[in-house]
Amino acid sequence: MFKNLNLGALGFRAAFFETVELAAATGFQGVDLDVYEMENVLKTKSVEEIKTLLVQRKLRFGGWGLPVNFRGDDEVFQKELERLPMQAQMASSLGCFRVFTWIMPFSDTLPYKENFELHVERLGAVAEILGKYGCVLGLEFVGPKTSRINHKYEFIHTMEEIFELRDAMGAKNVGLLLDCWHWYTSHGTIAQLEQLKDKDVVYVHVNDAPPGIAVDEQIDSVRRLPGETGVIDIAGFLNAMKQIGYDGPVTPEPFDKKLKELPVETAVKTVSEALDKVWKKAGL
Repeated sequence: MFKNLNLGALGFRAAFFETVELAAATGFQGVDLDVYEMENVLKTKSVEEIKTLLVQRKLRFGGWGLPVNFRGDDEVFQKELERLPMQAQMASSLGCFRVFTWIMPFSDTLPYKENFELHVERLGAVAEILGKYGCVLGLEFVGPKTSRINHKYEFIHTMEEIFELRDAMGAKNVGLLLDCWHWYTSHGTIAQLEQLKDKDVVYVHVNDAPPGIAVDEQIDSVRRLPGETGVIDIAGFLNAMKQIGYDGPVTPEPFDKKLKELPVETAVKTVSEALDKVWKKAGL
């Protein structure tokens, strides 16, 4: 496992080269890839120059967000799907093979069965393309009850349902984007994590939860720095990941408004130090 930086997950934006310098200066070991930005970067830089820069900064690529809207209009989906082979080829040439996206835990238009079938069809097409370039797709379930209770139809919101979706797709290059927040809010257990295999987990998010709030009342957009409150057993979570042989990125995603009030350099350093503490606590 390695400590990975995604500035967007902290509420900031910066150009690729600035992000690389921030990550290297604050103790991170990886950075995520923005395929849209990298398309422009590679107009003036070569793949080898980018790879050399990361080696010099002792960094690696973590993953990249799926640039395909599979949730809505079919015309938009097809148009974006057509660009995916080029984007996957580019990412794989850079050595970045982990792709991630999330599953909305509800629909206000489609009942579960119809929504499930739509996801099987569209994400199956996505996974097939990614597989041709050696890429794997991590799907994130959204756990909090508060994220779905006021909508017409509930949808996938547990780890088990992600695997049901994967099985229905018949895709060998699909697994979990496993976020300890969603694991916690879905009433997940350490024993559950220990039953996973390394191939089941593509990408990992870590954060903590505010204290004094019942699990089913936690709000998705209100979180804390990893290890800040101890509400989520992050050490146990990370140890389970180590036990199953997960060797990918671990990315903080705290959604903490206090961070946004800090200069970006200070915010990134603060998050890195928090991650270092839970890393040490987990004996990694």
